[in-house]
Amino acid sequence: MSKKISRRDFLKIGGATATALAVGSMLSPKVAQAAFDAGTLNAAGDGFVHSMCEMCVWRCGLIAKVREGRVVKLEGNPEHPHSRGRLCVRGQSGLMNTYDPDRVLTPLIRVGQRGEGKFRKASWDEALDLVANKMLEIKNNYGPEAMVFSSTHNLSQPLFENLLYGFGSPNYGTQRSLCFNAMIVANQMTYGMEEPARIYNDKLEYIILTGRNLMEAISTSETGELSQAIERGVKVIYLDPRFTKTAAKASEWLPIKPGTDLAFHLALLNVIVGEKLYNEKFVKKYTVGFDELAKSVADYTPEWAAELTDIPAEQIRRIAHEFAAAAPNALAHNGWRTSNFVNSFQTQRAITILNALVGNWNVTLEGAAGEGSGALGVPPQPPFPRVSALRLDGVPWKYPIVPFKLGVFQELRDNIVSGDPYEPHGWFISRQNPIMSIPDRAKTIKAFEKMDLIVTVDIFLNDTAWFSDVVLPEASYLERYDPLNIVGDKAFLRQPVIEPQGEAKSALWIYKELGTRLGLGDFFQYEDEEDFLRQQLAPLGVSLDAVKAQGYAVLPESEEKDPFEWNTPSGKIELFSETLANTGFDGCPVWQAPPEPPQDQFYLLTGKVAQATQFGTQNNQLLHKYSDEPRLWMNEDVAEERGLADGDWVKVTSAVGVVNIRLNATPGIRPDCVYLTPGYGHLTKGLTTAYGLGASDSVLHVTYTDPASGSQALSQTFVAVERA
Repeated sequence: MSKKISRRDFLKIGGATATALAVGSMLSPKVAQAAFDAGTLNAAGDGFVHSMCEMCVWRCGLIAKVREGRVVKLEGNPEHPHSRGRLCVRGQSGLMNTYDPDRVLTPLIRVGQRGEGKFRKASWDEALDLVANKMLEIKNNYGPEAMVFSSTHNLSQPLFENLLYGFGSPNYGTQRSLCFNAMIVANQMTYGMEEPARIYNDKLEYIILTGRNLMEAISTSETGELSQAIERGVKVIYLDPRFTKTAAKASEWLPIKPGTDLAFHLALLNVIVGEKLYNEKFVKKYTVGFDELAKSVADYTPEWAAELTDIPAEQIRRIAHEFAAAAPNALAHNGWRTSNFVNSFQTQRAITILNALVGNWNVTLEGAAGEGSGALGVPPQPPFPRVSALRLDGVPWKYPIVPFKLGVFQELRDNIVSGDPYEPHGWFISRQNPIMSIPDRAKTIKAFEKMDLIVTVDIFLNDTAWFSDVVLPEASYLERYDPLNIVGDKAFLRQPVIEPQGEAKSALWIYKELGTRLGLGDFFQYEDEEDFLRQQLAPLGVSLDAVKAQGYAVLPESEEKDPFEWNTPSGKIELFSETLANTGFDGCPVWQAPPEPPQDQFYLLTGKVAQATQFGTQNNQLLHKYSDEPRLWMNEDVAEERGLADGDWVKVTSAVGVVNIRLNATPGIRPDCVYLTPGYGHLTKGLTTAYGLGASDSVLHVTYTDPASGSQALSQTFVAVERA
C-alpha cells in the first residue's frame, strides 16, 4: 500500500514528509534553464510557469507557482478564456496526479495471466520493440485492420491518428458515443456544425436545461457564466429525474420521467408552432422545412405529453409561452447528454429546432470554431495509405450518418466479441479506460481475452492497463509538451513545469518512437517536442521562447464570416433534414416511446459529480479526501417500503451484472429511479486509493445503441435492488 498524504504534507511538497513526492519534484536543469531564459523564474528558483490543465478536456489555462525549485500551487490563468483566473477543485488538485505514489514511471511488460496484475519493468527500447514487432506480426498475418486503436480526445490526437491511419487500420474507438454523439449528430443535421456556442450576456432571460448538470460539469467557464446569469435573475428550467446541484440552483426543477424529455420538447414545439409564437421573419429567411415540422408536431399537445412526462400540461404550456416571450433572449441548452435513451437523438433535434424557431441565433447561440486552425503550421507528411476494410464499429455501413471521428465505441467492442465482420487481434489504447467506461464490463473483458496484444499508454495502472500486455508510461500534463491548443484568438501552450519523473515520456515522443519502428517515420517529421512546436509556430513568426514566457501566441485576425451561414446542404437551418430522410430516418423529430422497467425494477441513472472527472481522477488523494462515499441513491419512501435504511448494503442486479453497494436513501430522486456515481468499483490494485471504493456502473449497464447517432443509451438499463 502507498503512503497516504495529508493536506499539510501536500502543502509542503518536496519536504521530507513524503519520499514518494520528493522524487522528481525538484525542477531539473533543463526545465529550470528554460524558465530562467523565459524570465519566469529568478535566480532563487522562485516564480511562475504558464501551462494548461488536463484534469478534464476543458483544458483551462494555469500558472504553476514555484518556490525554491518546487511546484507548490496551481492557479488559473486570467488570460485564458476557460479559466479566467480560476481553477475548479479538480484543477487545483491536479498536482496530486503528478505526484501520486501510484504513478507508473517505467515501461511494464506483463509476466502473469492477463488481469492478474503481474508485470516486470522494461526499458523503452525493449517495450517499444516488443510492441512494434507484435503489431507488424498482426498486420502481416491478418491485415492492418486487425489492430484496433482507441483514445480519449486530447491535444496529441493528430499524432495518435497518424499512427492509426499510417498503420492502415480503419478501427478507431473514441469515448464520444458514450457521451455526446446524439448532440453532435443532431447539431450537424440541423446547423451543419458540431456544437454551437452559448452566449451568456446581460440580455439572456430564460434557459431550459435538459439533464445538463452544469454546476458539477467539466465546462467550468460555462458553469461560472450560468451562476452569474442566475445571480442576475435569469430564469432556469431544469429537467432531471434527480435533484442535482444544478436543480438546487434552478428556478424550477422538473423531475421528469426518464426517456420522456423528447415528449416534453415536442409539446413545446406544438405550442410554439400551433399558437404562432415563433419568429416568423427568422424562420422564413433562415430555415427550411417549417411546413413539414408543423405537420409532424401537430398532435404532440401538452396534454399528450403530460401523461408521459409526469409534468402537468398547464406547466408545459406556460413554459412554452415564457420561452417564446423571452425570445430571442432565450436558450434551450442541448447539453452533451439528455435522457440517455435511444430516442435521445430525436430529443436533441427537437432542442436545436426549438432554438431556431424563436430566432435566437447570434443572440444566445452562435457558430463555434473548432480546435483546428490554418494559422498554425504542421510537419510535412505523405498521404495515408488507402483503407478498404470495413470498420468494426459499423460506421458507415451500419451507422451512415455517424462521423468517422466519433464512431460507435460500444459497437466496436461488441463486434470484437462476435468476430463480425472479422477478427481483430490487437488493441492500442491511449489515455482511455474501456474496461471502466464501456457498458457491460464482463463483455469488455471478454473482448480483451481475444486479443494477442493490448498496449496502454497512461500515467497510471488503471483497469485497462491492469489487463494489458504492455504499459507505456506517459508524462503527466505538468511534465510534458503537447501540441498548441487554439481557444479564441490565441494558441495556448502546455509546457513542462517539472521534468518527467522516472522514465515517463510525452505522447509526442512515444508516437514518434513507435511510428519509426513501424516504418511510419514520414508521419512524424519532427526532431523532438520543441521542434514540433516550432513548426506549428513558424507561420506566426513567433519564437517558442516568447510563447513559453507568455503562455500563448496571438493568432492573426481571421476573415469574418457571415454569422447567418450554415454548413448544411441547403445552407440554412434544417428543421426538416433531407439527409436524415434519405438515409431512412425521420426528417423531423417524432415521438419514440422508450421502454419502461418491469415491475419492482428501476431506471439506473448515472451522472457527473464535482469531485471527479469521469473515470480518471478517483485515485487522486486530494479529491478523494473531499469526496462523498459512492452510494446508490434511492427515493427514501421507496426504501422505507422495502424495509431498507440509509447506509444499508444492497445488491443491485441488471440483465448483465451484479454489484453490492451501500444505500443513500434520499428525497432527491424519483421513486422509479436509482442513481450510481460512475468511476468507482475498480478492478486494478494499481490504484491503491480508489481500489475497493464503491461499485462500477459499467458492470450493470446493458448495451443499447441509437441507430441514428450511435449514442449509447445508458439510462435504458433497468435494475432490481434488494438487501445484500
